[in-house]
Amino acid sequence: MEIVKIVAFAFIALAIVIILRKSNDTLAVQVSTVVGILIFLFMISKITAILQLLQQLAIKANIDFVYLNTVFKILGIAYLASFCSEICRDAGEGNIASKVEFAGKILILVLSIPILMAVLQSILKIM
Repeated sequence: MEIVKIVAFAFIALAIVIILRKSNDTLAVQVSTVVGILIFLFMISKITAILQLLQQLAIKANIDFVYLNTVFKILGIAYLASFCSEICRDAGEGNIASKVEFAGKILILVLSIPILMAVLQSILKIM
């Protein structure tokens, strides 16, 4: 059970961060950031496996890779923007966090326009 390892690691890190926050807030934020990055790195192998599975399914379903790559980029933007905004909030910078989330949403919207146009063109062909 990998989640048990992650949760145990997170709780230990949380205890350390709480202790450090009383004496050195800057170091506490740095430890919190490093812990978040380590958990993310631990999950990269799982993310890779999921992406490979989705690619295999797309090949079987004859889905154009342009659309699949766009969906992967959108997912990456969503996860990275969320990760970054949470780190900013941990550091007490809610204003920066909200701007990162806003930028992520705009980038997702920009990437989704070609997919939206393809769907609309398909609908128009059907009519």
